[in-house]
Amino acid sequence: MRIQVVRTGGFAGIERRAEVDTSGLPDEEEWQGLAQLALRPAAASPGADRIRDGFSYRITVDGRTVTCQEPDLSEAQRQLITRLLKEGA
Repeated sequence: MRIQVVRTGGFAGIERRAEVDTSGLPDEEEWQGLAQLALRPAAASPGADRIRDGFSYRITVDGRTVTCQEPDLSEAQRQLITRLLKEGA
């Protein structure tokens, strides 16, 4: 399974990308489960507006893509983004 995360926006507007091919990794099943959950659209926070200078994300898993933005990330999306970009989301 190939997983890609692209982060855009933020104060500086710098794009960051990360990608992993989970085939053969010892934690492949964990990656796959998290990726499948992350493809589900997150529920929008009632009354929440997009955070000024917040980040937007594009998560692609084997050709299936979902877009999301702060603050409306599901817990699975947040975990996957953090794991791939190796920083807080």
